[in-house]
Amino acid sequence: SRSFRRGRERVRALVGVDLHVAAGEFVAVIGPSGCGKSTLLRLVGGLLAPDEGTVRVGGLSAEAARRAKRFGLVPQSPALLPWRTAEANINLLREVNRRHDRGLAPVEAKGLVDLVGLRGFERARPAELSGGMQQRVALARAFALGAPILLMDEPFAALDEMTREDMRFLLARTWAGTSDQPFGQRTVLFVTHSIEEAVILADRVVVLSPRPGHVVADEAITLARPRAHFLEDSRAFLDHVRRVRAALRAGQPGAGAAGP
Repeated sequence: SRSFRRGRERVRALVGVDLHVAAGEFVAVIGPSGCGKSTLLRLVGGLLAPDEGTVRVGGLSAEAARRAKRFGLVPQSPALLPWRTAEANINLLREVNRRHDRGLAPVEAKGLVDLVGLRGFERARPAELSGGMQQRVALARAFALGAPILLMDEPFAALDEMTREDMRFLLARTWAGTSDQPFGQRTVLFVTHSIEEAVILADRVVVLSPRPGHVVADEAITLARPRAHFLEDSRAFLDHVRRVRAALRAGQPGAGAAGP
């Protein structure tokens, strides 16, 4: 559980969240605005401490896991350094953490450039790249650190729908394409507002209630991998979307009232 002070009022952001994510699992977290999704990521990443309960990451406290460089972060904004090229931005975290190496084996930047479709743009600076291309750089940067856990906070929210759709499948391919690294398949905790995005990407979709957030549903996704665009027209995909949407609606105030 986690609360915040807002003036004299104490606001409960999360209450009694009970969640286990297996190594190598891709878990999407979805819920209404203000339900504590980003707070949950910060708790897992060791940037906040819970008021009640514990967070353990591979046997470590969240803070110890953060110090051990166990996390890669992909935020909503690419947060690229404007004076560095795409390739230099991808290598940034590796350079910053070189002196404090914790045994993480970084993915070769050249292979990542190809994997995320940036070949030919290695020397381009952020101002020369579209929003989607900038987010590709941010995605490659997170994988380049070699961290076994990726925390992704609505990384495609600012993109147009077509670019966002392309980025979903790019993430899925990159995640699968780096599975041969020493840490194996990366563990991903992915926050999104899009039901369709959550279902097409994840092994599980965890649904949070309105604030104070707690888990109201945990949908195991049975779609075969690798995931492709045509799966979004399948009955299995639509059934998953329907169940996740129903869980979201069930937690809303007035959910039982008659509709039009």
